[in-house]
Amino acid sequence: GYHADRWKKLLISYSSPTKAYFDTSDKDPFCMYNYILDITTWNKSIRRGFIKVKIIDYAGNTVESQMNSEASTFQQYKRVKILTGFHQDIEKIAKISLTFSTKTLIGPKQKLRILQMKLKSLNNPKR
Repeated sequence: GYHADRWKKLLISYSSPTKAYFDTSDKDPFCMYNYILDITTWNKSIRRGFIKVKIIDYAGNTVESQMNSEASTFQQYKRVKILTGFHQDIEKIAKISLTFSTKTLIGPKQKLRILQMKLKSLNNPKR
């Protein structure tokens, strides 16, 4: 993403038409803090669903991501990258919680077994 005050000089210089999308919060100060969730699963059978991320700092402050609009497909030993956004920025993360949902009311509940996970801030990539 691009900072709103600099987007023109970064995008307009390209010769082809450019589309820019700005994702904002519906609450003041309208900022979104974006992270990439890089996840590798361990389930033998394919799982399709949604992941909600909750992060907690050392003081107990909690922020939860919105659920993505598109389901992700999880296969054994395949990496999946999911863009997730939060309304607040948590500087020093103490705990990460993931909730997997298929959004179906019928059928058995499915679990997503995680082999490896990395959460990287796009607003502060050095974190």
